[in-house]
Formats: sequence, structure tokens, C-alpha cells
Amino acid sequence: MEPDDSIESEAGRVYLHLKEVFGGLPRGPRLKRKKKHDPTESQAFGVGRDPKGLGDSLTLLTNQLGWRAPLTQADLLNSWVAIAGAETAKHSRPLGIDEGVLTVQCESTAWATQLRLMRVEIMTRIATEFREAGVVSIRFQGPNAPSWKKGPRSIPGRGPRDTYG
Repeated sequence: MEPDDSIESEAGRVYLHLKEVFGGLPRGPRLKRKKKHDPTESQAFGVGRDPKGLGDSLTLLTNQLGWRAPLTQADLLNSWVAIAGAETAKHSRPLGIDEGVLTVQCESTAWATQLRLMRVEIMTRIATEFREAGVVSIRFQGPNAPSWKKGPRSIPGRGPRDTYG
């Protein structure tokens, strides 16, 4: 005699079929099985679940997006008083950094000469405090005087004045 023949109702046959496919039902109260701990799974109060500070998040973002060097260059330009000294900073101001060259505008040619003499000291401060700015050299220029020279490179000679007269 087969189990399907002994049960006459269709519901009974479905029950027996499901019991055969899925196994027998446990008897008694259902107990929750304890899962084994998976180290890759996060836990409610586990390590790494604490919120991060805004500064940490911004540092991570600037590193990912490659903004570290431009931000360090901006910090260097804003910290010129601390780098050059208060008295020297009164008579000079940094203009910008282009291809690793820091350009500093001086009040007079005398101050430009003085800063050229302080170049090693200033470069040492920049190299220790603003390493990621990528400053390789410093260019000190005097006050703007009228010039026929156009651009950073020019050909030696009298220029446009040689056609006069």
C-alpha cells in the first residue's frame, strides 16, 4: 500500500508530497539557530561603525579626487606671512605657482634682492611644511616697470626700438 492510496483527500496528498520534498517538520517549539559570525558582515556595534568626522571625510575626498596638491598650494600662498616673516611679507606677496615655480612680487628691487638671498631659508620652510605643493624653485621679481618684452621668453636685442629713426 502506497502513502498516496491511504490518504483520500487531495490536501493530504499535497501535505505528504511537501513533507517528502522538504523533510519532516521539527516537533516542539521552533528554536532560532545561531549564525556563525562572518567577519565581512557588519555588526551593529562593531569596529568601523562609528560615524566619521567631517574632517576625515573631506581628507578622504580630496585624496580620491586628486585635490591635495592644489589645496596645499593655496595653503602655501595664504601662509606667506608665516613662511617669509612678518616684515618681509609686508614688502612682498606671492602671485602663484606655475609648473613648480613660485612667483613672488616684491615692492622694490632691493626687496627682491633681499629675498633672493633668503631663497634657501624660504625653500627649506616650504619643503618641510608644504611638501605636497610641488614647489621646485622660487622666482622673485621687482616692481612692474614698462617693458617691451612680451611673455616669459624673448629674443635678445633692442626689440621694436631698433626701427626708430
